[in-house]
Amino acid sequence: MRKWWPLAAICLGTFMLLVDVTIVTVALPDIAADLGTTLSDVQWVVDIYALALASLLLGVGSRADRIGRRKVYLAGLIVFTAASVVCAVAPSAGVLIGARAVQGLGAAGMFGTTIALLGMHYSGRERGVAFAVWGATNSVAAAAGPLVGGLLTQYLDWRWIFFVNLPVCLIAVVMTLRSVREAKGLGRQRADVLGMVTFTVAGGALTFGLIRAHSDGWAAPFTLGLFAAAAVALALFVVVETRHEHPILDLSLFRRPSFTGLMVGALFLQGAAFASLLYESLWMQSVLGYEPVQAGLYILPMCAAAFVASALAGRFGPWPPRVSIAGGLALIALGAGMQSTLDAGSSGSSLVAGLVVAGLGVGLVTPSLSAAALATVPPERGGMAGGAVNTFRQLGFALGIAVYGVIFQSRIESVLRADGGVPDPHGTAVSLSGGQARSVVAAWPEGGRAEMAHLVREAFASGLNAMLIAAAALGAVASLLVVATVRVPTAGAERRKPESGPSPHGRETAADAAR
Repeated sequence: MRKWWPLAAICLGTFMLLVDVTIVTVALPDIAADLGTTLSDVQWVVDIYALALASLLLGVGSRADRIGRRKVYLAGLIVFTAASVVCAVAPSAGVLIGARAVQGLGAAGMFGTTIALLGMHYSGRERGVAFAVWGATNSVAAAAGPLVGGLLTQYLDWRWIFFVNLPVCLIAVVMTLRSVREAKGLGRQRADVLGMVTFTVAGGALTFGLIRAHSDGWAAPFTLGLFAAAAVALALFVVVETRHEHPILDLSLFRRPSFTGLMVGALFLQGAAFASLLYESLWMQSVLGYEPVQAGLYILPMCAAAFVASALAGRFGPWPPRVSIAGGLALIALGAGMQSTLDAGSSGSSLVAGLVVAGLGVGLVTPSLSAAALATVPPERGGMAGGAVNTFRQLGFALGIAVYGVIFQSRIESVLRADGGVPDPHGTAVSLSGGQARSVVAAWPEGGRAEMAHLVREAFASGLNAMLIAAAALGAVASLLVVATVRVPTAGAERRKPESGPSPHGRETAADAAR
């Protein structure tokens, strides 16, 4: 039984860092009121965490390969715990936002090392089981955030959203110290500082640009400036990585179709499966009038389905990565399509069947994707592979939210314009997509409020349908790309011994035979 303690320690940290991506969303109104600030200001409590996590993952994972993954994971846990305390007692919005940024740094330390640590502790069939459990943890955490946040906010206080991290993180620290062993690092190789800096700037500017594009517009000067900065930093990153002896991301790996296909799968997974949940939760709370807990309960079946699928994959697998990843993405596409049949009379129950199907897909993809990524690099670069997978996942989530937001708002505006009775369709669409449905209806003349409420429901349903169709298309395209490109040995299979032919930097991996 002790052999599974490292898995438990890693899954505890993973659960907390992923829950904290979305746990705050339902508490933003309470936070704004308590700290005496605006809702738009405290939106940064969500955004800054995602920004820090997405932009730092790759650099942290690669650095962990050199100085020790256990050290970096532990440091991430400790930083995350300390930042949670500051968040819980924050006297102002500025302090809370700053502490959330530090919390994101700690989360990157954990998330950037989890895949490599699991790959180091488990092999063969046990590796398949470990990644299945870790994948189930990912799935449950991603959808449980709003429900947990709603329960704590509704029955205790928003500060408990951060206090609850303390006992879990402390248990994870003790378990890590007692059960997780350290890998031999790569030693005193010259650190790729410029690579870490340029990628962090590129990832941060891109993520921030996507966040601002939704609120300010894609053509806003500040948004365009951020995208330009991201492009310049990314170009510099490519130059630096091609010249550095020990880069944080070996760009030659992208010449291998399997590696490229896995990264595209990671990017599209989050966009197709999870980005839409934000807008579905918004619909249930602002239009249907559900409490946060009730809205979270309608999303819970997705968690359960993902957990079951991951557990079954661990029990009856391992399966070829191309089969499980492509099949899972196809199920995600089908689930999104099943949800895209909403109308003015729909309720939260209209989403459940599609969410269950999508959850089954998530449960198949997540563990297989991580295990397959490890098979594409030498064991000592597992941190780089894990950091790359999780970086693409987080960027896919941010990109999905931004793109879906544009589709969602544009479709709402089209419905309002077609009705002809709304004086300012654009302004009303902005208010509706910002969660102000009740205020919009309340401000309407009393004699026409029933008709306006119906129009709002119709517009919201139409916006969600358009967004979900886009998610279905994204999942379908990703599934086809994986079928066409991924040729990786079955997850959990032992790595081939080097035979012939150089790999990047003189190393051979199992992926060399699967190009």
